[in-house]
Amino acid sequence: MKKISKAVFPVGGMGTRFLPATKSIPKELLPIIDKPLIQYAVEEALEAGITTLIFITSASKHAISDHFDPMPDLRKQFIDQGKVELAKKLDTLPIEIQRVFIPQGQPLGLGHAVLQAENLIEENEMFAVLLADDFIQAEHNPLTRLINAAQTNRSSTISVEHVADNRLSSYGVIAPENWQSDLCTVNNIVEKPKPHSAPSNFGVIGRYVLSPAVFAKLRQTKMDNNQEIQLTDALKDLIQSDGLQAVKLSGQRFDCGSQEGFVMANLHVAMKNKELKEMIQAYLANCE
Repeated sequence: MKKISKAVFPVGGMGTRFLPATKSIPKELLPIIDKPLIQYAVEEALEAGITTLIFITSASKHAISDHFDPMPDLRKQFIDQGKVELAKKLDTLPIEIQRVFIPQGQPLGLGHAVLQAENLIEENEMFAVLLADDFIQAEHNPLTRLINAAQTNRSSTISVEHVADNRLSSYGVIAPENWQSDLCTVNNIVEKPKPHSAPSNFGVIGRYVLSPAVFAKLRQTKMDNNQEIQLTDALKDLIQSDGLQAVKLSGQRFDCGSQEGFVMANLHVAMKNKELKEMIQAYLANCE
C-alpha cells in the first residue's frame, strides 16, 4: 500500500453561526488564543506524516492561502529588528510541504467537498480528511492512530467519540461490532438518529482516512433535503463493498463550529498558560 501522504481540508463552508465575523474572515481562521483552527489541523496532519495539503475552498477564502504564505519580507523585517520570536511565528508551514487549493464552486456539503479532490488522489492511494472545526487536544496524535489502523487492516477508518443521548441527533452514529481495544468494525451508520433509535452512542467526528473507492460512492450519492451531498451517505455505501472501521477518540474534542465549543476551546487552551489561568481565575472570582 502506498504511504498515506495527502490530506483534504474542506474549508469552503460559510460559517453562518459566526456571522458577522465570518463575513470577511473564514471560520477556519478564527483563533484559539493566538493560533487559527486551520493551523492546528494542519500541524496535526504534518505530525502524522502528511506532505500534501489539499484545501477545498471558495473564491472568498484567499485569506487561508495568505495565512500559510511564508511572507519573507515581513520575516526579514522582524529579524532586522531583533524580533526573532515574532519571525518564528510566521513559520506556519515548512517550505517543502505542498499546498493545493481547489475551489468547491458551491457549498454543496462535505461529501461534495471531498469529491473535488478526486483528481489528486491516485488509484489505491488512501488519503486523510480533517475538519478544522473539530479542535482536538490529545496526548497521542488522533490522525496518526487512524493512519496506523487503516494501513494495518487496509480499510477506510473513521474517528468516533462517545456522545450523550441528547446530542445524538446532531451526528452520524455508527453500529459497531467486535471492539478490540479502541478499534471496531462498522456495520452501519445512521445519520442524526433519535436517541431511542440510535445504534450506539458513538458519533462520527471530523477525522477520516479513506480509500479512493469513496469517490465512486460520492458520485452516486443523491443530495439530501438540504441539497447537499453527505459524506456519511457515501460511507454507508462503502461499508457494503469495501468495509469500514472506526477508532474511538482518545482525547478531548471541541466542536468549534458552535459558539459554545469555540469559547470552551479557547478557555481550555488559556487555562494551560500560567499567566492567563491566573487572570481568568481572578476575573471569575470577582464575577457576581
